[in-house]
Amino acid sequence: MAGGTEGKEMGMTMTQKILAAHAGLPEVAAGQLIEAELDLALANDITAPVAVRALEELGGHVQCPEKIALVMDHFVPNKDIKAAEQVKLVREFAEREGVTHFYDVGEMGIEHALLPEKGLVGAGDCVVGADSHTCTYGALGAFSTGVGSTDLAAAMLTQKCWFKVPAAIRVELKSALRKYVTGKDLILRLIGLIGVDGALYKSLEFTGEGVAALSMDDRFTVCNMAIEAGAKNGIFPVDETALSYMKGRFLREPRIYEADGDAPYEGTVEIDLSALEPTVAFPHSPENTRTGWENIPIRQVVIGSCTNGRISDLRQAAEILKDRKVQKGVRCIVIPATQEVYLQALREGLIEIFLKAGAAVSTPTCGPCLGGYMGILAAGERCVSTTNRNFVGRMGHVTSEIYLASPYTAAASAVLGRLATASEVML
Repeated sequence: MAGGTEGKEMGMTMTQKILAAHAGLPEVAAGQLIEAELDLALANDITAPVAVRALEELGGHVQCPEKIALVMDHFVPNKDIKAAEQVKLVREFAEREGVTHFYDVGEMGIEHALLPEKGLVGAGDCVVGADSHTCTYGALGAFSTGVGSTDLAAAMLTQKCWFKVPAAIRVELKSALRKYVTGKDLILRLIGLIGVDGALYKSLEFTGEGVAALSMDDRFTVCNMAIEAGAKNGIFPVDETALSYMKGRFLREPRIYEADGDAPYEGTVEIDLSALEPTVAFPHSPENTRTGWENIPIRQVVIGSCTNGRISDLRQAAEILKDRKVQKGVRCIVIPATQEVYLQALREGLIEIFLKAGAAVSTPTCGPCLGGYMGILAAGERCVSTTNRNFVGRMGHVTSEIYLASPYTAAASAVLGRLATASEVML
């Protein structure tokens, strides 16, 4: 076994144990090349067409249709003819191949919120997706990572994927978050500490007493942005919070893996959750984080995405916007991540709060996050967004600016018309 000592079992991280199990091996080590069985392979309306064409060129068919998920979420409802043709291609492919989990208008949601909600991913799974934020599912104790569309085609054909086993960095969390501080502030703080390449092709494994103080939605947010630190995946231990989320939802039995006491880590980062403050990533990188700033006027706020479009995120935004108005001259766009989130927000009166505040509420879509539609920025405009990337031109014109923040901070900024924290509004 590569990297092992003869006659002695190696300690393994959570990620390594999941990969070993799916490769049918007793143990694996960082840097080792393996072929692993997949529990699910995912693609969306942008990446699936490339995979479909590659699969057709190979003359192959989907091996396990029930283990494929195709989620039409980036330009859905379709924004133009090209988007409509892309979805049509995937829709016809799903029908032809008998793909069970195909989600289109009326039942779709933003993929990385939808799949956990539908119970398609869970503890112990090995999942790949033709989308870089597939690492979200590590919140449930799964190994999940993004791959290219041609790799996804091979995965659909064989239900297997090659991996280089990642080394790991341990992130030890202590204490609990304070009011108006969220999982978004935590992951932005971590990226600010280690940089966008600080965990390059490594597993970020979250441990410590502070894990229990984080909600599932906080964990989804944290793992979602693991890729923004260059990580291969992010992963949390499977505790009662995770098991409670999966109960009655996850379609398979959870498989719980725990890191060995002598698991090899390349380093440890300690974060005291109680010391965190509202954190914002300034243009043009997720690592450009700050907790203080002077007056920065804005023109747009986006609350949604696979990072922060879940029900708790909308509740946080509504707490700030209730009985208040979006500042004149500011566009505030709220996008529930799934149909179920939208329904729950309706039941709780959150949609009414947003509309009365002067916000626009959209059907689920990735839309503005990637500069697709539903919130494109003009030259020089600034946007406070709960999305995950703020690169040059990410949301529109190359001279526009994106400030990544939590729903609390985004909503407060909408009210005051400048980058602001919730405490400034809730005094």
